[in-house]
Amino acid sequence: MTETHATLGPNAPVFPPGRYGHRRAPRRRRPVLAALLAILVVATLTVVSVRLYRQYGDPAYDAQVISYGDITDNQVVVDFRVNLPDGGAAVCVLRARDHAGAEVAREEVPVTAAAGQRHVTVRHLLATTARPFIGEVVRCRPPA
Repeated sequence: MTETHATLGPNAPVFPPGRYGHRRAPRRRRPVLAALLAILVVATLTVVSVRLYRQYGDPAYDAQVISYGDITDNQVVVDFRVNLPDGGAAVCVLRARDHAGAEVAREEVPVTAAAGQRHVTVRHLLATTARPFIGEVVRCRPPA
C-alpha cells in the first residue's frame, strides 16, 4: 500500500513561470448583490400574494352552505349564509351537480345586506336540467 502526501516533497517538479498560465485568484463573493436579489424576490412574491388575496381570498364575501333539500327531478333548494361588509352586497354563484358530478344547474344570485348587517341568510330555489344530488355555493364576490 502506498501513501499520498498532501505536501510537496523536496523532489516536486518546479514549472517555469508563465508557461502553464497563472493560478486563478479566488472569486470574490458579492453579498450586497445576493441581498438585493433576495429583497427583490420577496417584494415580488408579496405583491403577487396581495393581488391574489384581493382577487380570490376576500373573507368579507365568504359563503357557507347551511343545507340543501327539496330535491326533485328539476330543482334543489339551497340555504346559505354570506358574510358581507357592513350593509354591503354580493353576487353568489350557486350550482347543482348530479351523482356523477356533472353540473346540472348554475345561477348567479344577488345578495344584499341591510344597514348594520354583516351576515345574510338566503334561501334560493335552483332550477335544474336533471335530478340533482347536491346544491352548493361556488363563490361570492362584490357586484360588478
